[in-house]
This record gives sequence, C-alpha cells and structure tokens, in this order.
Amino acid sequence: MNEIRPGSEPVAEQADAIAPLKATTSLVYLLQALSFLLGFTSVIGVVVNYLRLADVRGTWLETHFVWQIRTFWFQLLWGLIGLVTSVFLIGFLIWAGVYFWTLYRVVKGWANLAEERPMYAE
Repeated sequence: MNEIRPGSEPVAEQADAIAPLKATTSLVYLLQALSFLLGFTSVIGVVVNYLRLADVRGTWLETHFVWQIRTFWFQLLWGLIGLVTSVFLIGFLIWAGVYFWTLYRVVKGWANLAEERPMYAE
C-alpha cells in the first residue's frame, strides 16, 4: 500500500485507504486489552503490527503501531524482570506496575485512535 499523505490524493480517497488500517490498529488494541484475561493475545497483536507496519508507514497510524510494539516489548521485558524478582517479593510490585502501565497505554492509544490523533512517545 502506498503512503497516504495530506494533499497527495483527494480526502475521500485517503479516508477509504485509511479505514482498513485504522480497523487493524483497533484490532491490535483489542488484542492487547484481551491479554489481561487471556494472556497470549498481545503476542498475536504484535505479530499483526509487524506484518502490517509497512502498510502504515508514512501515516499517522504508524505512530500507533510504534506505540503498540513498544508496549508489547516493554511489557514482556518488565514482566520477565517481575518473574525473576518475584522470589524477593518485589516482582509482585513490578507486575502491578506493568499491569497499570499497560492498561494506561491501551486506553490512551485507543482513545487517540478514536479521535484520529497520532501517538507520541510519552
């Protein structure tokens, strides 16, 4: 899929091209949210991110994909650190932190997507 840039094609055509990519982005947020219940769905989400990353390159949705990918990898890293340190009980605090941090990133990302706003590193 080609890059979608303001002024490069009529607005209606841009919206038609963005709609399926926006749906994919929303699906990944859903998969990340479901991971609180099922655990493994965030892995499916990050695979979707990597498979479709080239399609969103150059659009405002690329920032959401980067946000989602970083959420996954940092969640995994800190989850593993929490696992290793759970022997010392601090791991449970780390897991709690990871839980709320991930929840924040899913809610904030999904809200920005609904308002068609890009994500920025925060």
